[in-house]
Amino acid sequence: MRRLPPGAWHQPFNVYISRSSGSGQRSGKGAIEGALMDGTGVKTTESGDSTRAVGLVIGALLVALSVLMLVPVLAEVVARSGDWQAFLSSAVITGFVGGGLMFSNQTERRELTHRATFLVTTLGWLGIAAFSALPFAFSHVDLNYTDAFFEAMSGVTTTGATVMAGLDHMTPGLLLWRSLLQWVGGIGIIVTAVAILPFLRVGGMQLFRTESTDKTEKVLPRPGQIAVAIGEVYLVLTLLCALAYVLGGMTPFDALNHAMTTVSTGGYSTHDASFGYFDNAFIHWTAVIFMISGALPLALYVQTLRGTGETLWSDPQVRGFLTLLGVVSLLMALWLLVKGNHGIFDALTLAAFNVTSIVSTAGFVSSDYTLWGPFSVMAFFILMFIGGCTGSTSGGMKIFRLQILGLLFRGQMRQTLYPHVAQRMRYGERTVSREVIFSVALFVFVYLASMVAVALALAAFGLDFTTAISAAVSSIANVGPGLGQHVGPAGTFAHLPDGPKLILAFAMLLGRLELLTVLVMFSRDYWER
Repeated sequence: MRRLPPGAWHQPFNVYISRSSGSGQRSGKGAIEGALMDGTGVKTTESGDSTRAVGLVIGALLVALSVLMLVPVLAEVVARSGDWQAFLSSAVITGFVGGGLMFSNQTERRELTHRATFLVTTLGWLGIAAFSALPFAFSHVDLNYTDAFFEAMSGVTTTGATVMAGLDHMTPGLLLWRSLLQWVGGIGIIVTAVAILPFLRVGGMQLFRTESTDKTEKVLPRPGQIAVAIGEVYLVLTLLCALAYVLGGMTPFDALNHAMTTVSTGGYSTHDASFGYFDNAFIHWTAVIFMISGALPLALYVQTLRGTGETLWSDPQVRGFLTLLGVVSLLMALWLLVKGNHGIFDALTLAAFNVTSIVSTAGFVSSDYTLWGPFSVMAFFILMFIGGCTGSTSGGMKIFRLQILGLLFRGQMRQTLYPHVAQRMRYGERTVSREVIFSVALFVFVYLASMVAVALALAAFGLDFTTAISAAVSSIANVGPGLGQHVGPAGTFAHLPDGPKLILAFAMLLGRLELLTVLVMFSRDYWER
């Protein structure tokens, strides 16, 4: 073991993740040693101070969430609506529980072990969703806690599936709260993807480590500066999006809400018809641009602006993502033209908006694309699996994993043709190791298996095939709308029984945290010393 480097990735309150030096008995597996390190390099037990550090971090997150709940309180007071009490009482409860966790888990050693990092990541997201549901449950919307939890989990994971109807007449505080959950969840996803998942080596994400002994370039010298820079880019994109929406004719309130849910690729709207409410091509193309912006790696914005490392266009993910959107949008526009119901510009606008929305996992809709014919239904179902770029707000399988699988296929073809020639795979400027290939292949297998398992669980509750499979895929991919009459782009998830709603809420968390981050805690090895 060695002392933590000065630039080690950290958590709030200087909570550090300890790791090995890459040598010793575990170096062959690239494992991270499960022991705490104090300032002198002395090992301590994993169960004591690390557990307190987990409670401390979760408590801090809940306190921050309680402060965020005061924003809708102001909106309700200004609008003279009666739901301000729901938010205020929720803030008090959340702040009390969070403060209690912080007070009872004070410790001088604030390092997180490898195992504890899995725990704090999963419990952090779960706790935020659980307490974010309180305003929905306490409001006049008349949601039971299961529905409220579903809505909150869909918000913080930026999925966008909803059980709420009558959005056009809903109080501003609730609409703003839905948007805030997705906006905060979006930046949380980016921090998790940049700082935690590469460290935990989940699903090939170690390829994107920005603080290690390999040759990856760092955007900025310290992770705290990286987080601040990414947050600034995220805020600027949101403000630019809101301004563009206002210029397109949206009200300031609609513009602010839709800007937060567009850049976060979340999909919540202030209207039941989503973007179909706005019969305005300028607004739709603005949404296309900023959905794409949110689905690109935000760290690359910082690199591009500072002139260090890869630029946006030089990144293979970005090129692959934009190429995919362009080709599929054109094909879908041609399909609409062949059907003869739309002109060229309208067909291109409809196709580009809805294709971008599904691939980026935003989940907005401007039209019920299930009415475009069987070809479009199958195409949109396939698009649900893909997702955007890693290090972005989007969900899905991620472009880079599909590209790695493509490299693997091409490498195997070459190996078949030239069995005596050594093959080396490269992804952009990075050499792809066997470990990364194995991690990606395992992730894809678990990803598809999880969708099948969730679909089977939903079918056990009596859901039809289309509803069960599309809801499973949409939830794990964090897309939002599924297919069919009930959970499709023109419906909601309100009619589902409580059991399927809880299953889908778990599926949203599972997909948002890249599956293995959650599933590893269900293994016996995780809990053994």
